[in-house]
Amino acid sequence: MSRIVYVNGSYLPEEDAKISVFDRGFLMADAVYEVTSVIDGRLVDFDGHLARLDRSLGELDMPAPADRDTLLAIHRELVSRNALVEGLVYMQVSRGVADRDFAFEPDMQPSLVLFTQTKALAESPAAEQGLRVITIPDQRWARRDIKTVQLLYPSLGKMMARKAGADDAWMVEDGHVTEGTSNNAYIVSGGRIITRNLGPEILAGITRAAVLRFAREAQMEIQERPFTPDEARAADEAFVTSATSFVMPVVEIDGTALGDGAPGPVARRLREIYIEESRRAAI
Repeated sequence: MSRIVYVNGSYLPEEDAKISVFDRGFLMADAVYEVTSVIDGRLVDFDGHLARLDRSLGELDMPAPADRDTLLAIHRELVSRNALVEGLVYMQVSRGVADRDFAFEPDMQPSLVLFTQTKALAESPAAEQGLRVITIPDQRWARRDIKTVQLLYPSLGKMMARKAGADDAWMVEDGHVTEGTSNNAYIVSGGRIITRNLGPEILAGITRAAVLRFAREAQMEIQERPFTPDEARAADEAFVTSATSFVMPVVEIDGTALGDGAPGPVARRLREIYIEESRRAAI
């Protein structure tokens, strides 16, 4: 049985779902997206994702496709129709359909597409083993704080990592780590959690915000500042956060093992807290 997806007002089997060849998301990457985790059949941090979606739309002068309650109802309907217990709901908003031109009309009707993906989030084998990452130059556009579908370079970064025998890549600009290809990056050194401060260089991760809040509540020390690849390779431990991986330990950077080469205690504890709180607060 195929998945049921949502396209511009209709719930359809995935093989019947279509968008126009003139959709600007397809032609121009003129689109933004959000991915919301589902655990125990409920949505994690939904309002945070909607707030970031509103910000992304505002930065691109793109109208919202629907209000909060409508989008929540669509998410829940897709979770129900696909009997999704654990996984993800992907939502994409493009500027809409028009004949190909770099300029666009200000009153275009946005396109809205959503689909689900089944994925083991809480019991992930990667969390027990930890990730191996490499560092690569950050060659993306300058507005990484807007969650657009311009994901070609992060995709190439994933492939660079795979070719190097690693799991992922951390991107480096002006001598400092920005973020991972699809996640925020952290190191732990001297008992301090260090992660890059927010700005146009990185995406304001919804999972990042929650994890830092939980860390502060657990009396963990946090420094929000840039760090170098050398600092990362010399760290006691490291991890990444995202809606698709929660808190994921990093055990190796550029071939250098961190600590004893196993997931560290800070990452493990934050992952436990995040999963526990997500189960409690999901809607």
